[in-house]
Amino acid sequence: MNAVQLAPDLGITKACQALGLSRATFYRHQNSSPAQAGPSPRPTHPRALTKGERHTVLEVLHQERFVDKAPREVHATLLDEGTYLCSPSTMYRLLNQAGEVKERRNQLRHPPYQKPELLATGPNQVWSWDITKLLGPVKWTYFYLYVILDIFSRCVVGWMVAHRESAALAERLLGATCDQQGIGPGQLTIHADRGSSMKSKPVALLLADLGVTKTHSRPHVSNDNPFSESQFKTLKYRPDFPKRFGSLEDSRLFCQNFFEWYNTEHRHTGIALLTPEMVHYGLADSVITARQEVLAAAYALHPERFVRKPPAALPLPEAVWINPPTGQQERSVKKIH
Repeated sequence: MNAVQLAPDLGITKACQALGLSRATFYRHQNSSPAQAGPSPRPTHPRALTKGERHTVLEVLHQERFVDKAPREVHATLLDEGTYLCSPSTMYRLLNQAGEVKERRNQLRHPPYQKPELLATGPNQVWSWDITKLLGPVKWTYFYLYVILDIFSRCVVGWMVAHRESAALAERLLGATCDQQGIGPGQLTIHADRGSSMKSKPVALLLADLGVTKTHSRPHVSNDNPFSESQFKTLKYRPDFPKRFGSLEDSRLFCQNFFEWYNTEHRHTGIALLTPEMVHYGLADSVITARQEVLAAAYALHPERFVRKPPAALPLPEAVWINPPTGQQERSVKKIH
């Protein structure tokens, strides 16, 4: 039973409510003839091209001299020849309806880049390195700061300031740092972004000779190298960080003092408020034990001041990730600093 049959008994409004129809639908069905099936055909606009004119336009576009030209060029050429068929947008629309609007060139397709997933459970397992610019004494002059960071301990294990960004300088710094830290084959992974120095052949050959695995961030994804980015932010947000450096020696002196403070005094929330050197050189457990003894003595002296539970020293994270796998319960830092 439909709304037209119910309307004489219930009324149009109640019949439509009972069947979940709008009154507009009711009147449309009532006024339509039984022979009509489905929606009525859309009327042709009086300004539309006829079927023959559309066929003529496509034939012209298919001519050998026009097959490799854009409709705007075809339109201009025809105007120069004293012919007007239709507008360029109409040409595009007709080509689209014929399925002939697509990219005709064999364009380069970039492969999908795999997200780096790196895990460090101790020092000298994963290093992150990057280069940042320091403003020089005058406009358009820069010094380049190279920094190598251990992601587990946050310790800066190597750094250098130079006049330029160079693969040879990067190779020298990486080689010296690996020697200083006693890195053995198969022990270390070094992560960096996709800069020219990072992807250079000299650096790749050096790391291969040392037995060091290298990984790179995905293009235009800064989160793939978060530890180096965070360390540079700590550097440049220091109150004494100058707007410009007067000379290369000036920048080196500043960085020497900064990295001494960063490694030996700066306490990171991501590593239980320890300094990077404490974690990097195996002093973390003894420091945390000493902290716990102080907290236990404070609790024994005034237990009433600790309402919920006895105080506990922050534990050192067991693991640090760059891009933990989906679903992985990250037990390392929630914050980098």
